[in-house]
Amino acid sequence: MFIINNNKNKGVINMNMKKIGLTALAASLVSVSANAGELTVSGAASIGIGGYSAETHNRGATFSMGNQITFSGGGELDNGLNVSMSFVLDQGDADPGPFDGHSITISSEGMGTLKFSGEGGDSAATAMDTTAAGDIWDAFDGAVATGVTGVAVSDTGTGDNSAFYTLPTIMDGVELTASYKPQGTGAASETGYGITYTGIEGLTASYGSTDKDTGATGTSGDQTVWKLSYAYGPITASASNNDYDVGTTSSDQETSSYKISYTVSDELSVSYGTEEIEKGGSTIDAEYTAITASYTAGGMTLSASVEEAENVDHSNSSKADVDYWFLGAAFAF
Repeated sequence: MFIINNNKNKGVINMNMKKIGLTALAASLVSVSANAGELTVSGAASIGIGGYSAETHNRGATFSMGNQITFSGGGELDNGLNVSMSFVLDQGDADPGPFDGHSITISSEGMGTLKFSGEGGDSAATAMDTTAAGDIWDAFDGAVATGVTGVAVSDTGTGDNSAFYTLPTIMDGVELTASYKPQGTGAASETGYGITYTGIEGLTASYGSTDKDTGATGTSGDQTVWKLSYAYGPITASASNNDYDVGTTSSDQETSSYKISYTVSDELSVSYGTEEIEKGGSTIDAEYTAITASYTAGGMTLSASVEEAENVDHSNSSKADVDYWFLGAAFAF
């Protein structure tokens, strides 16, 4: 992580500005900078290799790479408010361009935390809709076998141009959140709420619900999510359910997931997880399982997984059963 402290350069900036005779407006901008805190730059990178195979298809192995840089800046103002901004660059993000998210967060102990997201924000439901097993389905989303397309889990959207509010603490172990996305063209505003309880040692319980409004009855509805996790010693058991319900029955979707993890040491852990996706209008569910292991030390995480998907397109086709393996290394700095 790199840190640029504006306060260290303040005297130099003021001296230079006097020399070049900046206008009163520019001088006012200098005085505003006196409230600035610090700018931090952090990054993450990953490399991996994985391969798919099926009864009628063998895609072979392919390499993958990920990279991301996050700029964060902020500080405490004279009125006691904490203001920060975040800007993310991600080469893997296709829309729009390399920018993966940008936001401004305003907070204080009395008012809570209000986050405005231009891109990459969350609704109260999407903030917690990663499955208990960690979205196994995502490895199979797309054309992973000849003639077969995996199914993605539907949600209420990323919350671009939206607000996410975390209320001040009103009770130990209870966190309340709310989300708001302004009215779109021909569509009503979307609101959501969430609650997380951690008042019992080892237990985390969450529930969230968010409206979806597109202006059309067939594609409007809501998304509700609940998650449970309980850790006892080195063992953690988790469960989740994501229910996406809109006007067109064939677009409805319910995803159930379970996972059990065992922490071998501070660095090493292994887990087994399952996911099942029910789709409206189909009697065949897509089913996923994964065995994963990870080792973390000094900002580096090594991981390995063996995953299996059945009926990825909600059919009994032999092409719809796919296996996947992956080896990866991730770095944080």
